[in-house]
Amino acid sequence: MGNFGFMPFLFILLVVLILWRIFRRRGCRSDWNAQPDSPLEIAKRRYARGEITKEEFEEIRKNLA
Repeated sequence: MGNFGFMPFLFILLVVLILWRIFRRRGCRSDWNAQPDSPLEIAKRRYARGEITKEEFEEIRKNLA
């Protein structure tokens, strides 16, 4: 009968561990209320990854100015 008092603790611990893994995997960050990236920042990242050429990046930057 003494072990049954321990079961709710184990259940809560299991739920907390599962939630912790889910949020960690999703990249849960402390900046939930942060502003979304600007279009220029997105273009910079795309250029850095090689998704767009220098000419395309310069055109985007010119259009955003």
